[in-house]
Amino acid sequence: MIIPVILAGGSGTRLWPLSRQLYPKQLLALTGTHTMIQNTLLRLANFDQTGPPMIIGNENQRFLVARQLADINIQPYAIFLEPVGRNTAPAVAVAALKAAALDPGALILVLPADHLIADVAAFHEALGLAAKFADREFLVTFGIVPDRPETGYGYIRKGDPASLEKAQTDLESEAYAIREFVEKPDAETARQYLSSGEYCWNSGMFMFKAETVLAELRRYVPEIVAACENAMNMNPGRPKQDQPEQAFFYLDPAAFQVCPSDSIDYAVMEKTDRGIMVPLDAGWDDLGSWEALWNIGEKDDAGNVVEGDVVCVDVKNSLIQSHSRLVTVLGLRNLAVVETPDALLVSSLSGTQGVKKIVDILKADRRAETRTFPREVRSWGTVALLEKGRDFQVRKITLDPGQQLRSSAHARGTGAWTIVQGVGRLSSANGANTGNLFQPIELSAHQSCSLSLEQGLVLENTGQAPLVLIEVAAGIQPERDHWESA
Repeated sequence: MIIPVILAGGSGTRLWPLSRQLYPKQLLALTGTHTMIQNTLLRLANFDQTGPPMIIGNENQRFLVARQLADINIQPYAIFLEPVGRNTAPAVAVAALKAAALDPGALILVLPADHLIADVAAFHEALGLAAKFADREFLVTFGIVPDRPETGYGYIRKGDPASLEKAQTDLESEAYAIREFVEKPDAETARQYLSSGEYCWNSGMFMFKAETVLAELRRYVPEIVAACENAMNMNPGRPKQDQPEQAFFYLDPAAFQVCPSDSIDYAVMEKTDRGIMVPLDAGWDDLGSWEALWNIGEKDDAGNVVEGDVVCVDVKNSLIQSHSRLVTVLGLRNLAVVETPDALLVSSLSGTQGVKKIVDILKADRRAETRTFPREVRSWGTVALLEKGRDFQVRKITLDPGQQLRSSAHARGTGAWTIVQGVGRLSSANGANTGNLFQPIELSAHQSCSLSLEQGLVLENTGQAPLVLIEVAAGIQPERDHWESA
């Protein structure tokens, strides 16, 4: 069995303002109707050897990840939540420990959640070959066959051809020993790598037997394995994966905090004598910049990639995206313009690798635009901020079927609600003061009501469809949410 291990904890700052710390690029639909993490899983659907996946992510994105997996009817073995980022070696260690406990002979396929692979058939062919080597205790990495002198990726230099056994000489030219890993080159060195035919891009994708990579991790970085074992075994008093109401496995914060941060490349692959590389030529890209999205996008006659409500006049070779309003562009060349409800990016197309510098400045100023959107996903539904002032806010709240909200203990002020869609009930919370009790109010579309938030309220979706309402709250503390999951 092959267990996919999806690395979903990145922040994707180079695609700001569309990608945010709490809503990174792997959770966005950048190339179609499905998000990047959904596409990563869906392209494995017809590869017969795979079982349910493991997801490695962080706590802030847990409900987004769970919701997106449910939307494509995928039930994972586990969603591991890292309290802090510790790079790929600890993530692989956690997955390998779990996989080896499930099935001692299991292979794990490690895939970043934010890659594009256009040729799924070629990808499956490479997976099949990699599985044969991994089953014989090789540690396999996938090297992307380069099509340009790229300076933004690390490279892997091919060694001698690898074979499974002497009788299978037809496989000898399809996998290679690893001669060396090399860092991101300058432009001239990248051109030399490309012309030599000896180098592939380092994809960050791997396949190995869980027990084999665990043995190599214990050999080279035992402190990482020990920290991960402690983080998995200690009970931090939080929900565990074996509790059906919470499909998350929380790693113990104190135990995981002391885990060294290291990549699986540095920790194991550069040291082991079991490493091999399977070349992959399947239309791969990591979509690490707006220029990369322009490269793969469908262009008009002027070479523009346009999305949303956009009007271009005398514009060429540019990427223009609008996500909330009309955007007009006049007389420009080689530009990226990306509009969201709360931010606008204008950059030369070739300079979009440097967007991280802008994000760093905004983070230093503690700007909320680096963390999240006005619309947030919660365990119970979504909430979108429409307007706010010093002591009021207007929000669109969507409550999923069967969910309840309770006004929090610190709630102050008054609220008015207009129902847009669905049915529900507004009632007194258990334990409310007797003087504050009121008869439950049945809610339906186009109905409005208003009450004091201090009365102890419960808002419930009693229907089979989402309950959508517009809330106007006044006399409140905008920095503190007055609703919490009941």
